[in-house]
Amino acid sequence: MPASERGWYRRWGKRALDLAASLMALVLLAPLLAVVALAVRWRLGRPVLFRQQRPAVRGEPFELAKFRTMRDVVGPDAKRLADAARLTPLGRRLRAWSLDELPTLWNVLRGDMSLVGPRPLLMQYLPRYTPEQARRHEVRPGITGWAQVNGRNALTWEEKFKLDVWYVDHSSFWLDMKILWMTLVKVLKREGISADGHATMPEFLGPQATDRRKCSREG
Repeated sequence: MPASERGWYRRWGKRALDLAASLMALVLLAPLLAVVALAVRWRLGRPVLFRQQRPAVRGEPFELAKFRTMRDVVGPDAKRLADAARLTPLGRRLRAWSLDELPTLWNVLRGDMSLVGPRPLLMQYLPRYTPEQARRHEVRPGITGWAQVNGRNALTWEEKFKLDVWYVDHSSFWLDMKILWMTLVKVLKREGISADGHATMPEFLGPQATDRRKCSREG
């Protein structure tokens, strides 16, 4: 796609697509949203939604909403247990089919997120990025993205960030259509749901921690 067409899509077309698609999806999926909400309420109690501050464009915070998949339980030391210990069987099923992500369509409608873009991670990660990795915040975060369809949580953090920055430089209408189609295939195949040995992904500690792990393996 010529640069001029990509520029038009990035400025106007992408947001128009997000508005139309998220509004239509929220209307069509309203019965499914209600069923999942009732199942979460029955199995996990209140609140039904998990809400957390996440970084959007330029790292500005917004409140992300997803269906709860974990119990809020602590150990004998009063510290919250690891994700694997808190993740429920219902939560695993919701994550396997990406049903926990349905409320984020509201974030897309509001303009906090896009259908396609780098995944919104934790606010605490912002100072840990290299300048190149931080470029992932030049665009709206997405429900799905180039990293999600190329390995999802089976990738390392460094691999994810390289794919995120590649998307920032190459985003276009046809690339977004390709990612949305590949996302559907990935969800049906339930691939890359978690990293090895983790319920989702290990914490991102920054490039220095990665270098230390490499040195310890080589030593």
